[in-house]
Amino acid sequence: MQGAARSPIASAPIGVFDSGVGGLSVLRHIRACLKNEQLIYVADTAYAPYGERSEADIEHRALAIGACLVAHGVKAIVVACNTATAVAIGALRQAYPSLIVVGVEPGLKPAAVLSRSKIVGVLATEATLASEKFRHLRDLLSAQTAVQFLSQPCNGLADQIERGAFSDAATLAMLQRYIAPLLQQGADTLVLGCTHYPFVLHHIETVTRAASMSPIAIIDTGTAVARQVQSMLTRQRLHTDSVAAGTVQAITSGDPAALKHAFLTLLQLEIAVTGQSF
Repeated sequence: MQGAARSPIASAPIGVFDSGVGGLSVLRHIRACLKNEQLIYVADTAYAPYGERSEADIEHRALAIGACLVAHGVKAIVVACNTATAVAIGALRQAYPSLIVVGVEPGLKPAAVLSRSKIVGVLATEATLASEKFRHLRDLLSAQTAVQFLSQPCNGLADQIERGAFSDAATLAMLQRYIAPLLQQGADTLVLGCTHYPFVLHHIETVTRAASMSPIAIIDTGTAVARQVQSMLTRQRLHTDSVAAGTVQAITSGDPAALKHAFLTLLQLEIAVTGQSF
């Protein structure tokens, strides 16, 4: 396949990328939903986390990864990173108009429906919360539903998860510091606005149970992203016709051994990982 000019075929793989391991929380839903599809995962670990980078840097990295995935002949690209989606998905769609390009967005819509108090807390990176895409969606939904969205930048949290420090004292302290004020302001629903955060869901639930007498709904959009990919493949008749179980290969701009360990720890998958500059 040369660039985006050649039409992708049904047997081609689906590319999934993130700044690091966070996108694995989306990849697991895609694997469960599309069991026969071939998947390529790209972790831009050498440049993680994206949430602390400028919009120009994030767009540059997203386009570099897009070029890498296109060189591997993908039929679809899943931007499994909230920050990269917010900043760069438009540029990716413009660069590769013949490809399916699906992003992840904070689940503000389902949160607005679920919230009884009409107050929703949004946990995300600073870059996601500062993006025009996020602000537009937040303001539109606030006007339509009268729901108040409380934005909480979680500085350092994605980095802790990226390093595998899921139960580290610093990680637990961050969760307490970021979540407790939202609940104190009346939030009864929390949106996980970064794909890294589902990997500390257990600890998030522990914090909410300790801080609130009422159940707190927690929104993760991984399943919705997988269903969107499935729907678009169906619409364009691009589902694989293979009856064999799909495989996963991975590429990283960082340490292949670290990503291999993350796959094994987080998804219980032992796969080959290639180091590559892009």
